[in-house]
Amino acid sequence: MTRQLDGRAIIVTGASQGLGRAIARTFVVEGASVMICARNERALEEVRRELAALASGDQAVLARTADVSRREEVESLAAAAIAAFRQVHVLVNNAGVYGPLGPIESVGWEEWERALAINLFGSVLPCRALVPHFKANRYGKIIQLSGGGATSPLPNISAYAASKAAVVRFAETLAEELREHGVDVNSIAPGVLDTRLLDDVIAAGPERVGAEFHKRMIEQKTQGGTPLEKASELAMFLASPASDGITGKLLSAVWDPWRDLPRHREDLKRTDVYTLRRIVPKDRGMDWG
Repeated sequence: MTRQLDGRAIIVTGASQGLGRAIARTFVVEGASVMICARNERALEEVRRELAALASGDQAVLARTADVSRREEVESLAAAAIAAFRQVHVLVNNAGVYGPLGPIESVGWEEWERALAINLFGSVLPCRALVPHFKANRYGKIIQLSGGGATSPLPNISAYAASKAAVVRFAETLAEELREHGVDVNSIAPGVLDTRLLDDVIAAGPERVGAEFHKRMIEQKTQGGTPLEKASELAMFLASPASDGITGKLLSAVWDPWRDLPRHREDLKRTDVYTLRRIVPKDRGMDWG
């Protein structure tokens, strides 16, 4: 049976746990070779062994520790993947943190900066390292992991919200830079996942993240959150040939009909649907402004 990612080589950052691990697993099951990275060497090796057990003889499952906010480590990761695979087809920028939780005037500034470095620079740097390779091969896929912070305010979680909005606008911008080179760049909004990040928000308490938001997160935890498989399946679609030519979009794994998008390629090319845009009064039926 033909698998959807047969013959593809993919880098997945932040793959030692949570969504990154689930995405890498889906990729291997669908036939891809993967290079996974994270900062925790022991956890990363455990995932590598788990994935290797699922791989067939023509697949490679490699792991390399890297801090995606450090340029030298990212460039080394990219070089190692290219040397091992000869051609890398897909980059998944999944590594991310919530950062400090609380009002902007009271959170630690170093923590706030660190969250921006991981979430934003940690997606820009891998792109910088791999774009020349993608251009040379006239093909590539870049998948950015966004979140609710990109599309709505998140009081008391400002580093996460600001960085994720920046990640999406960077992806839209990069998509235009690379459109003529056969490289697609898209972002995924995975939904509220039952991962370490959700646990961090709940542990912070209502005083730091707001009573209403904290209550909503507890409800999500109780209900099990959005299944990791939803975002993994969307990532698999965006990594596959089925999505060729779809670029510059922010797609919700939960709400958008992404499986049908190949039938709407021309609409996607000529409109700004599934993008971040400014709303003016007439968009809301008002006759001023």
